[in-house]
Amino acid sequence: MGCGLIAPMTARAINIDVTPLSFPRGQTTQGGWAQGQAPAGWSVTLDGALIPTDAQGRFFVGFDRDAAKGATLIGTAPDGTQAQAALTITPRAWRIEQVNAPFRPPALPDAEFTRIRSAELARITAARALASASDGWRQDFVWPAKGRISGLFGAQRVYQGAPGSYHGGTDVALPTGTPYVAPADGVVVLAVADTPFTQEGHLLMVDHGMGLVSAFLHSSALLVREGDRVTQGQPIGKVGMTGRASGPHLHWGLRWREARLDPLLIAPALSAG
Repeated sequence: MGCGLIAPMTARAINIDVTPLSFPRGQTTQGGWAQGQAPAGWSVTLDGALIPTDAQGRFFVGFDRDAAKGATLIGTAPDGTQAQAALTITPRAWRIEQVNAPFRPPALPDAEFTRIRSAELARITAARALASASDGWRQDFVWPAKGRISGLFGAQRVYQGAPGSYHGGTDVALPTGTPYVAPADGVVVLAVADTPFTQEGHLLMVDHGMGLVSAFLHSSALLVREGDRVTQGQPIGKVGMTGRASGPHLHWGLRWREARLDPLLIAPALSAG
C-alpha cells in the first residue's frame, strides 16, 4: 500500500462558532480532530460522553476513521445553561485495494503465543488508561521524522468483497537507526525496550494530554523510559523493523480515546527529509 509524497490539508480554522462554544483549529473529517473552547467552568460532552477541559475551558476531540457523518457537542454551565454544537464529520475517500483472492488468515496461534500476546495487549491497554497533565495537545505538531511515505492511514485491502483491517497509522520509510523525535510535548506511558512485542516490536507510546496518545512502532532502539517527560523535537527513539515489519520504517499512530486519527491531518505537509 505504498505511495509517494503527498501534501495533505493542513490544520485550519473550521469556522464553527456556536456562542459560547467555538472551534478555532482542526478538521472535522474522518480521522480528523478539533480543538475547542468553552467558558471556564463549563462541562462538555461529545455524543453524551464527558470530555476533559482545562482551566480555561479548552478541549480536544477526535473523529475515528469510520466516524459517522455527524456528532453533537453540548456545553453545560454550572447553573445548568446549555449550548449545543452540531458537528458535520466529512467522509473521506480511503485508498482501497481490491484483491481477487480470499483472505488467508495466519495459522491459529499456539497457546504460548496467545499467552504472550494477551500480556502485550494488556500493557498497551493499561498505558492508554494513564492520563497525563501534558499540554502537548495544544501545540502545532511536527513530524517525528521526514522521508518517503510508504503507508497511508486508513488504507485497506478487500479480499473478494471481504474487507480486511485498515492501516491504523502513517509509515515513513527510513534506514534502520534513523533517530525520530517527539512530535509534541508529552509523557512516556509505555516503552518496550527489552523484549520486543510480537506485532509492534520495540513500542513507544507518548501521552500528549487530553486523551491524545502517539504510538511509534518497530523501533530499533528507544532513547527514553516510562515516566519521562519529553519535549517537542527531542530524540526519543530510532527507526527499525522489529516486530511484524517487512522493512525498516517509522509507523506513527495517533489515538484520541478509542478514535484513531490520521497523522497527516495533525502535522504539516511532509516532504522528503
